[in-house]
Amino acid sequence: MSTPFRTLVKDGLWNNNVVFAQMLALCPSMAVTTSGTNGLGMGLATTAVLVVSNVLVALIRGVVSQEVRIPVFIVLIASLVTIVDMALNAWLHDLYKVLGLFIALIVVNCAILGRAEAFASKNGVWPSLVDGLAMGIGFTFALTVIGLIRECLGSGTLFAQASQLLGANFAFLEIRLHDHGGALLMILPPGAFAVLGFLLAGKRLLDARLEARRKTAAAIDTAPVEA
Repeated sequence: MSTPFRTLVKDGLWNNNVVFAQMLALCPSMAVTTSGTNGLGMGLATTAVLVVSNVLVALIRGVVSQEVRIPVFIVLIASLVTIVDMALNAWLHDLYKVLGLFIALIVVNCAILGRAEAFASKNGVWPSLVDGLAMGIGFTFALTVIGLIRECLGSGTLFAQASQLLGANFAFLEIRLHDHGGALLMILPPGAFAVLGFLLAGKRLLDARLEARRKTAAAIDTAPVEA
């Protein structure tokens, strides 16, 4: 039976989030997220590859034999990444100079290959499309949040150079919080691990509280009513 779309969306955005739950794709999560703009750009590029690869895998799942499925999936993903890489280089060159190395690494992103193998190869096109989109948006959300926190604490800005990614109409997103800089540690690798650690702890604490509330509400609903 196909997984309901609502469950797919909830899993991708929160319950099974690529970074905060599966702990995958930590290389770009740590390296690229020196600003919210970089995290958003990397997340959108990965989302595009994830959605299209899921759809293509779902389309060919009945044709490709089990013995060669992994090489075929990798070739598909590599082809899509090449297209995204060339598009960024052509139309968003300034952003490409920051993300260029890590765009190529999307080919070996465990999240993309993992969804192709675990979900798209076993489900139809529409569920695979929704799964890829939800997982991609969840991944973009995670990278953007990590990037914004690091950028705020490390550089004193928010969405610096957002106009390079989104266009001149989005220059209003570029905010300078103060002029005296910030903590250098936050834009270095140790800062990325610290931010991720606090976010993971916060998510688990929130999940525990939500689960406790759910159990309490379920217990009240099932409690016998006294005459």
